[in-house]
This record gives sequence, C-alpha cells and structure tokens, in this order.
Amino acid sequence: MNGELIVVDDVPGEFAERVIEAFHTRPEEEFSLAVSGGGTARKCYERLAADGAEQIDWWAVDVYWGDERCVPPDHELSNERLVREALLERVGAAHAVYPMRCEEGPDPYQLRIGELGRIDLVHLGLGPDGHTASLFPDSPALTADPGRLVVLNEDPHGLNPRQRMTFTYSALSRARLIIFTVEGEEKREPMRRLVNGDDIPAAHVQAERIVWLVDEAAAP
Repeated sequence: MNGELIVVDDVPGEFAERVIEAFHTRPEEEFSLAVSGGGTARKCYERLAADGAEQIDWWAVDVYWGDERCVPPDHELSNERLVREALLERVGAAHAVYPMRCEEGPDPYQLRIGELGRIDLVHLGLGPDGHTASLFPDSPALTADPGRLVVLNEDPHGLNPRQRMTFTYSALSRARLIIFTVEGEEKREPMRRLVNGDDIPAAHVQAERIVWLVDEAAAP
C-alpha cells in the first residue's frame, strides 16, 4: 500500500493533531486544505474545530473540496454543507473557501487547482468498494488525462448514486500530505484489499506523503 498505516484509538483526535502540526510546519504563509465528506469526516472536522480553534490561524487557511455530490449546497448530502456545519461555522471563518459547483462544470475548478500548484493537505476517506474522493471502481475518472485535475464522474456500478465532481489522481498527487481516515468494521475488507495490493481506486493515490489513520475495527 502507499503510505504509512497507523492504527489509533481516536481517529478524529489524531486527525486534528496532524492537521494542526501540518499548519504550523507549512512552507508558505497560507495553508491549503482540501476536505471531503462522510460520517468519519464530519467527526474529524468537529474535532478539528474544537482542538484547532485556538491553535490554527484560520485567516491563513484556504479551504478546497476534493469531491462533491451534484446537489444544492444546502442539501443533506452536500459535502459543502457538512464542512460548513462541522468546521467552518465553528471556527468562525477561513481566509478563502472554494466549494465545488457542478453546474459550472469542472473547468473553473480545474483552473483554480492548477493555479494553486501544491496542496498542503488533502483529507480523504475510504469507501466499502475501495473508492476514495469520488474515484469509483471502473469509472471514467480513473483514466483521466494526466493534465486533468478535476472531472465530473459517476459510479458505473450504482453503489454511489448521483453525479459527482472530483479531484483526479493528478490533483491528489500535488498534495504535500494526504491523510486518510478510516473507521468501522465495514472498512476492514477494503483495508485488507489495500494492504494486499489489490486493484482498488484508493491503492493508486500518490502524494509526497500519505498517512492512513485507521481504528481497530477497520484495521486489516
């Protein structure tokens, strides 16, 4: 597998600690953070808001999204809504916030990520089918042109409904640090496949550094 596997008792707490550390060791004045969605992500952002409210200068943080469902921003399935509720509204504000907008198509976000260059930290999860971001098994985004950083994508197997906008492998490879957070028994099988070197989307993610924070229930 790519990266360092760390089994921890408190995934959200460990996540918050590592984001705080990454912020304080950032190479530039501003800190770019790409966020995700899901139940584990919500707990991670709530903990980051609690632990990092005073330890992070949020006016130096630029927030991006690694993927988004094509739903309105206030929809219950919106990753934007999740991040605003769990993190941004709790810390007050950030320097800049760049949600994905499916109705605009991927090109504006492609330009934004291209201009950004390196991404300080990308937060990802792991689906039961082995997907990460919205890079689903057998989906077109897995073979996107290397020059494409952001695409629209769908799950050809129908396990993950709704069209998505997502970072590609090329965008993820720009990260200085990727932190995967994985919790629960339903994630044990994809983690086992990952460690065994099976061909699942999450296994192909590359970055300068990758850390997997996994709880006991999900540990292979």
